[in-house]
Amino acid sequence: MDVFDRRAVRRHRDRAAARLDDHAFLLAAVAERLADRLDDVRRRFPLALDLGCHGGQLGRALAGRGGIETIVHCDLSPAMVARTGGPGVAADEERLPFADARFDLILSCLSLHWVNDLPGALVQIRRALKPDGLFLAAMLGGDTLSELRQALAEAEIEGEGGLSPRVSPFAEVRDAGDLLVRAGFALPVADGDVIRVSYADPFRLMADLRGMGETNAVHERRKTFSRRATLVDAAARYHASFGDADGRVPATFRVVTLTAWAPHPTQPKALKPGSATARLADALDTVEVPAGDKAKPR
Repeated sequence: MDVFDRRAVRRHRDRAAARLDDHAFLLAAVAERLADRLDDVRRRFPLALDLGCHGGQLGRALAGRGGIETIVHCDLSPAMVARTGGPGVAADEERLPFADARFDLILSCLSLHWVNDLPGALVQIRRALKPDGLFLAAMLGGDTLSELRQALAEAEIEGEGGLSPRVSPFAEVRDAGDLLVRAGFALPVADGDVIRVSYADPFRLMADLRGMGETNAVHERRKTFSRRATLVDAAARYHASFGDADGRVPATFRVVTLTAWAPHPTQPKALKPGSATARLADALDTVEVPAGDKAKPR
């Protein structure tokens, strides 16, 4: 799969780095949610990797948590790494430069949805973790920006007689969970959450996306500037379809959170089929009905 232009992703982040704090509300909110999840784990993680660190929002949210002593910041954009003020390296998530079994904890906040070879990246992440190390990540998925997708598609079809990829494809929760299993992680969990943001107009949403470095980097994207008339029409359609009584419009961000561990012999394992020593029906105080039989009143 080669959906995303990784050089474009880097350029977008380099461009956004200088004024990232003016637009990083979503990064900060998701970073805080990841840090809260880490609070639920009763372990210490002395050496952590912030993969796709942006401007260090996750690192700041993690301060004093999880027994973390050192955070290594890593991002495709050198300009973003420079903003963190801590130890860091500019590197591609698809080609990690770290030795095996190096980190106690690897986290990623809203970066992995730009990776082409996500299965390969997850394998590399698992290898970079020490045995029984924790992987905790959040990425955009599902119907993220569905309102913007619809408005832009309708305006472009009407005004330009065709449709070009304008919003990146996103993974579903089930797909992400399956990828964790394929990558060899233990105890994988994937779940979804929704963040809805209200804007005075769609152009402010587009400005925030640009300011976070989240603008279109699909290979098949239009390589020329969008027509002003198309964008104005899209904004009008956005208001007409989704605007509220106050004239504001919503933007939906679907956040997929991944939690998994590098394998270790001490971890809990599922029992083999048929090895149970007690019946579930007994525990529930009910009657076991064989498949295909109709239950009878007790």
